[in-house]
Amino acid sequence: MRIKPRVLATAALALATAALTATVSAGTAQAATPGACTSAKTKLTVKKVDRPINHLLLKATNTSGKTCFAYNAPYLRFDEGQAALPVVDDSVPQSVVTLEPGQSAYAGISTSSPEGTNGRKAHDLGVLFANRAANGSVGGEKTLKLPGSGVYVDSSAQVTYWQDNAADALVW
Repeated sequence: MRIKPRVLATAALALATAALTATVSAGTAQAATPGACTSAKTKLTVKKVDRPINHLLLKATNTSGKTCFAYNAPYLRFDEGQAALPVVDDSVPQSVVTLEPGQSAYAGISTSSPEGTNGRKAHDLGVLFANRAANGSVGGEKTLKLPGSGVYVDSSAQVTYWQDNAADALVW
């Protein structure tokens, strides 16, 4: 049986179109997959709250136009501190905080307690976003000015995991 050249060309074109469509779809799905939030993808702010006392609220608002994940807890340091603040282990949310464009994530920061030692006034807060595995950071550090003329911090300072609302971030 002889296959006509036109039928053969049409079949080849259909196969090539199907392969190209599959490749484009896979590339689009991969490009649309959300990644970790970073300081470049968010607007970061820090403010003092009335309650609980000795607390700050860190807010990250997604400004990237694409969904991102606020993994784990932010890595924070006051002024030029060498070590990141300890994380409140009990503050783990039920799931990773997903930020659609315009949505915000929150982390509560306790700055001092009666049990704390080595108190001092801090003026800046360095913020880094954690990677998915929580064994490093993603993106660059963003330095925020602390409210007022600075904030009193001591050895008991710690931060919560990212939460999807401010009230949950300030429970600890």
